[in-house]
Amino acid sequence: MQMPSSTRRHALCTLSALLVPGIAAAQSVDPSLAAADCVIPAKAGGGFELTCTLARDALQAVRPSRPPLGQRYLPGGIGAVAFDRIATGQLGGPGTLVAFSSGSLLNLAQGRFGPHPPSAVRWIATLGTDYGVIAVHRDSPYKRLQDLVAALRQDPSRLAFGAGGTVGSQDWVKAALLVRAAGRDHKAMRFVSFEGGGDALGALQGKHVDVFPGDAAEALQAMAGGAAVRLLAVLSEARLGGALTGVPTAREQGVDIAWPTVRGLYLSANVPDAAVRTWTAAFAEATAAPGYAALRARHSLYPFALTGAALDDYVQARLKTYQALADELGLRRWKP
Repeated sequence: MQMPSSTRRHALCTLSALLVPGIAAAQSVDPSLAAADCVIPAKAGGGFELTCTLARDALQAVRPSRPPLGQRYLPGGIGAVAFDRIATGQLGGPGTLVAFSSGSLLNLAQGRFGPHPPSAVRWIATLGTDYGVIAVHRDSPYKRLQDLVAALRQDPSRLAFGAGGTVGSQDWVKAALLVRAAGRDHKAMRFVSFEGGGDALGALQGKHVDVFPGDAAEALQAMAGGAAVRLLAVLSEARLGGALTGVPTAREQGVDIAWPTVRGLYLSANVPDAAVRTWTAAFAEATAAPGYAALRARHSLYPFALTGAALDDYVQARLKTYQALADELGLRRWKP
């Protein structure tokens, strides 16, 4: 016997009323399936923006039905403002991820992110690694890294380095190490600070600075957009493939500098453990997916995917390394 249409409608409504709360409850305990934002703690055009874009695309590839990961800009101190707001509870929640890099860990190691310990956040995942580069304008008289080193050896104050961050930032450290490799005091160099790599590359394009000691991915992104940039060296342990094929390392040019720049995401330490587990699982799934390697390569990053305890151990090890480096360069360290 066929059920009357009015009865069928009532049954469907009842079933829907039972199912919808269940679906909503499932999403409430898994924020990786709900609407969420990725905070870019700098201006547009730099590595933090690249990190959030890659995170969005990677999640969408394995969970196509989830809302796309939103993006919010929160510049200030190359990550300091965002870290402080997360640590103090002004920003956060299970739906707020924040991009970080090796530069963030370097600043944190020096106490430059305010009176907050590393435990103020939960480290969720690394998506890959970038590498530092030494770049000049395409019209620059410096054709090789040795040419630049020779000029620095004569007078390090003749050239203006321009990159993201202030004294003690990772781009400043790259410049300092290069000046030291030329046999000169890094305190004599000129360094122009910008709020992110995008602004610094714009200054290089306009010939307002002479050298960009930034990261490969942001430089390649600018070059793809038509920027007149020449890469003199990549700061990797060995030659890289992909878009950096043919770019010599600093080491093979007689300058012993290597600088990997890991890119990843963190959450507030105040979020429930369940939210941390679901985000960790989501990015572990995304970075292990068959298409992720090609997606990561499109963003000019190289393999380096960590989550969970392995990531926590890595962060602690890098903080110790960066603290020692800060002491070596005479940088003041503030203790939280």
